Amino acid sequence: MSNSRAAAMPGRTRIGWVGLGVMGASMCRHLIDAGFSATVHTRTRAKAEPVLAAGAAWADGPRAVAERSDVVFTMVGFPEDVRRVVLGDDGALAGCAAGSILVDMTTSQPRLAVEIAERAAERKVASIDAPVSGGDVGAREARLSIMIGGDADAIASLDACWRALGKTIVRQGGPGAGQHTKMVNQTLIATNMIGVCEALLYAHKAGLDLETVLRSVSGGAAASFSLTNLAPRIVRRDFAPGFYVEHFIKDMGIALDEARRMELSLPGLALAQQLYVALQAQGHGRDGTQALHLALAKLSNVEW
Repeated sequence: MSNSRAAAMPGRTRIGWVGLGVMGASMCRHLIDAGFSATVHTRTRAKAEPVLAAGAAWADGPRAVAERSDVVFTMVGFPEDVRRVVLGDDGALAGCAAGSILVDMTTSQPRLAVEIAERAAERKVASIDAPVSGGDVGAREARLSIMIGGDADAIASLDACWRALGKTIVRQGGPGAGQHTKMVNQTLIATNMIGVCEALLYAHKAGLDLETVLRSVSGGAAASFSLTNLAPRIVRRDFAPGFYVEHFIKDMGIALDEARRMELSLPGLALAQQLYVALQAQGHGRDGTQALHLALAKLSNVEW
């Protein structure tokens, strides 16, 4: 890609967005609030109503979004969804003009990110993989961590977009590097969530006041995002999704597949995935990841 790529600017650069779920809707709204015009599509049109009310235009499919955009963001659920909305016959790439940019912010397969970049390059389109961490709160408050892979010049040209979406914005390398970094992130979170849930169960069985316990441990060496943001939800019996269990199982599966390809043993991650599979089997696939507490409580017959 040329190093003379123009910077994306509100009022000039046309933004497209595909996928308006728990996080995508907030993220798209931030770009609109920053002054970008937006054309959007999502599987269930009702989910688009808040961004349409904020000034976005509707398109009937990903290809139609791309035909009316200079930069197209996708934020969907699973790798097969990414393949469909980007590479399918009605996918965004089919509608992209030369010089445009595709940005997939879904947590997906590194090798799929590489494939998309290769296919996009054939059409003189830049492709960036930019998964995020921070959950629903980070998306709403525009303080996501964005892990980016792709062409350095194309990434730099989107600085105004990144700054509207997140606080920690780091290019990790070429195509797929953002997705590999997200696998590192998910591996860290997976076993940390086991610790958070087990610690709360211990405190409960010991007869401690859980909110008082959290005041002591949240600021010490045990501090983590999950402890600060998700443990209070567990205490309140709030298992609404900031990030779906079924999506986390998908992420851990990708990480374990990549680990096998690298001949790397990750037993802690494998354990976490199995516990989450059990949670999904108990009917909690569409709850938030903090619902792991329910599966662990059931192991010890603890009422919660």
